[in-house]
Amino acid sequence: MQTEVTHIAFNQDHGCFVCTVDGGLRVYNTEPLSEKARLEVNELYHVSQVHMLYRTNLLAIVGTGLGARYNNNKVCIWDDTLKKMVLELTYGSPVMTVRLRRDQLVVVLRNKVHVYTFPNNLQKLLDLDTRDNPKGLCEVSPSTERPLMVFPAHKCGSVQLIYLSNRQPDSSSAPFTINAHKGELACLAVNQQGTQLATASQQGTLIRVFDAQSRNQLIELRRGADPATLYCINFSHDSGFLCVSSDKGTVHIFALKDTKLNKRSSLSKVGFLGQYVESQWGLASFTVPAEVACLCAFGQASSVIAVCIDGTFHKYVFTPDGNCNREAYDVFLELGNDSEF
Repeated sequence: MQTEVTHIAFNQDHGCFVCTVDGGLRVYNTEPLSEKARLEVNELYHVSQVHMLYRTNLLAIVGTGLGARYNNNKVCIWDDTLKKMVLELTYGSPVMTVRLRRDQLVVVLRNKVHVYTFPNNLQKLLDLDTRDNPKGLCEVSPSTERPLMVFPAHKCGSVQLIYLSNRQPDSSSAPFTINAHKGELACLAVNQQGTQLATASQQGTLIRVFDAQSRNQLIELRRGADPATLYCINFSHDSGFLCVSSDKGTVHIFALKDTKLNKRSSLSKVGFLGQYVESQWGLASFTVPAEVACLCAFGQASSVIAVCIDGTFHKYVFTPDGNCNREAYDVFLELGNDSEF
């Protein structure tokens, strides 16, 4: 029987990714691609999500639902060195997603975000209410200087921003809000430095990048003219570029610092595209299987990695003039376990 991938997630620096498969999970190194660890069905049953803390031995696991060994209203922390669960948190509703920092654990429910100290001396720091959030949208910067967290605010299309530094249990918090879109949010991203965030709505045509400090819009990027379901937005490590994946089967790459590299509409003089004229289009793109959920992130030396739920791995190298060439393709499910992580 063919192995089916049900969930994929990069770690905080995109150096590894993890996926859930029937009855277990696997951990992969991104560059070079290799399988580093796996937990099989005799250890884990019906896992719906897994999230990795950098390249450490700690994994956050969410189950699938009633009757499963790990229910979907629990977050379990697996220590792969000890080969056992070391922490379990239970909630009154399903867990939408989990975000990990070296000093904090973030658990996202459909209408609330919980923040804890982590991994030592677990204490709840914050309870934050959100708009109905069925996608579990929430992103956290790994930066120690600017630990920015973003998630949906109560108004449609708006984003809450809060810094997680110097938090004490039960301390008051006043998140800032950005009115990013008119429609419901579909995708969020924060850069590694915690200084910028990117947003997209369910329309999936525009990506807007904001300065986290001033909350001003820095740039508007156009993925395309037709609506699309966005799977992922990611900043490059130096925040010079942005990549976006969608159900159209295309990964788009945009320039953020040297925006002259982005393409403009060839029909701008005619004016036929109306509001599209001033939008900036991607400097490069490449294709992956259409309508297959796919995460994208920046790799080494001007490369973009795409990991798809059909088990395929794609690596493309792009140039400032818009060329994009495939450097690697693989089926990661077919790789063997070569070492511990």
